[in-house]
Amino acid sequence: SLEDVFSHDELSEWRERNEKLLRDSIKGYYCELKFDGLSVVLTYENGLLKQGATRGDGRLGEDVTQNLRTIESVPLRLNMDTFKGVPRVIQVRGEVVMTKREFEVLNKRREKRGESLYANPRNVAAGSIRQLDPKVTAERRLTFFVFELWTDMGQKTHAEAHEIAQRLGFKTSPYNETAKNLGGVMEYLKKWDKKREQLPYNTDGVVVVVNDIPQERKLGSVGKTDRWMAAYKFAAEQGTTRVKDIIVQVGRTGALTPVAILDPVQLAGTTVSRATLHNEDEIERLDIRVGDTVIVQKAGDIIPDVVEVLKRLRTGKEKKFVFPKKCPQCGSPVSRPEGEVAHYCTNKSCFAQELAGLIHFVSRKGFDIEGLGDKIVEQLMTAGLIRDAADLFTLKETDVKPLERFAEKSAENLIVAIQGARNVPLAKYIYALGIRHVGEETARALAGCYRSLSALSTASREELEAIDDVGPVVAESIYRWFHIDRNMKFLRHLEKGGVRAIAPKATVASGRFNGMRFVITGTLAESRESITERIRAAGALVSGSVSARTDYVVAGDNPGSKYDTARKLGVKIISAEELKKMIGGADRL
Repeated sequence: SLEDVFSHDELSEWRERNEKLLRDSIKGYYCELKFDGLSVVLTYENGLLKQGATRGDGRLGEDVTQNLRTIESVPLRLNMDTFKGVPRVIQVRGEVVMTKREFEVLNKRREKRGESLYANPRNVAAGSIRQLDPKVTAERRLTFFVFELWTDMGQKTHAEAHEIAQRLGFKTSPYNETAKNLGGVMEYLKKWDKKREQLPYNTDGVVVVVNDIPQERKLGSVGKTDRWMAAYKFAAEQGTTRVKDIIVQVGRTGALTPVAILDPVQLAGTTVSRATLHNEDEIERLDIRVGDTVIVQKAGDIIPDVVEVLKRLRTGKEKKFVFPKKCPQCGSPVSRPEGEVAHYCTNKSCFAQELAGLIHFVSRKGFDIEGLGDKIVEQLMTAGLIRDAADLFTLKETDVKPLERFAEKSAENLIVAIQGARNVPLAKYIYALGIRHVGEETARALAGCYRSLSALSTASREELEAIDDVGPVVAESIYRWFHIDRNMKFLRHLEKGGVRAIAPKATVASGRFNGMRFVITGTLAESRESITERIRAAGALVSGSVSARTDYVVAGDNPGSKYDTARKLGVKIISAEELKKMIGGADRL
């Protein structure tokens, strides 16, 4: 994943953070236009294409090798003659894209045949790669551009990696440029912000990369995001349209979100007919009314948003929107907790909440049950076959087969997919529960610390708060969830249905560190995430705050208040070198 930046100031802040971590100036940048397509990874063995896969969730993707073979710019055999000591396995990552011209030609053919038109080239590229018939992919005339060489072939800079990729036979973007400093990057951004409409491909921004690969490695990553590159997003495309209605949606936490229903408008290659209004305060700030003419944009070219109401165009027929005092789905009272902007349905058995929660449970980041999309989940709930996620694991083919759009084979496939999802990694299980404030990264941290649901369910607020990046609000939310009878009954129901959480693999280096608590502070030569991984691999916990229960504080340069607190409490303070000697195997510290 990439960190998004939307202004030159944010880009400067990104550089400053990185130079502070490096304790050195960045040695130059590599600028690449961010093409709007589908990211894939190609693997070659002994110079021959072995596999092509979609990015998926970053670890697991779809095998789309046969379809990728039909793309002319995907070499089936690499040019290995000019290289010495070539690795047996070579991996590259790149983007499959469709030109604007090919997109127009395709839509004209569909229009002549009376078929619906495609929304944008990106969707066509992604859909083409996932076609069951490779012939369809071949007809779409797609292009593959490499933007990253994952295999070490002696490259010292990102620019050299692109040169090596070209020599191997890959196509790389002809618009890429190196920049000596951030001033050069700014010039590149200005140039392509003006000229992007002239490009043969759609682009929504520029990927700015730290060119020096040793510096890239030193910067490392945080969570899923690499520190050494950022995506500068061009100003969002805007359009003018009319508000036909304002409705309220109910989410899995019971939060009520107002949504503007719009006259369809084309933005960034897609048709926009809805835009989020976020909450009651935002409606009042905009003074938006049904019937208003508004300016909308896609924030980061993704989420439709109302930017401005054109009040001068009002006719007097516009209607003010009154935020509901009752849930639009179940009619229960609505409350707004003190200090929050959101309103919530007070009925925890509200159908809309249960539906949204179930959709979240089976999503890709959760149990990832193939074939169980939003419409199917709603159909199963409406038919009374399931009330919560635990009911899924008791379904039989005979329950599903009578439903509309289901036949014997599709019913069988769905049940097989559900039963195959019974054993799930603990982190995905925790995420699927939909505990408020617990996202993917927090779920991983909890899984790494507690290793079982039963251990997590008995954790105190103080223990939870001691986990890195889990503050008082998140700790309270987790603690409360596991102390609600309804939730614990739900977990027992899942267990009864044969659902099991798979604990993360333990890689404990030394049993004597099990359960110890470390705090990291200050600027260190190695990234904080790498040090955290080493400590956790030794069986210890990493906390974000110093307390009397802290065993060690690992301090670098300019350690700040955590260092002072440790001294007051008498907590042992050590350097990164001392930590390396203690834990062992930490050669990168």
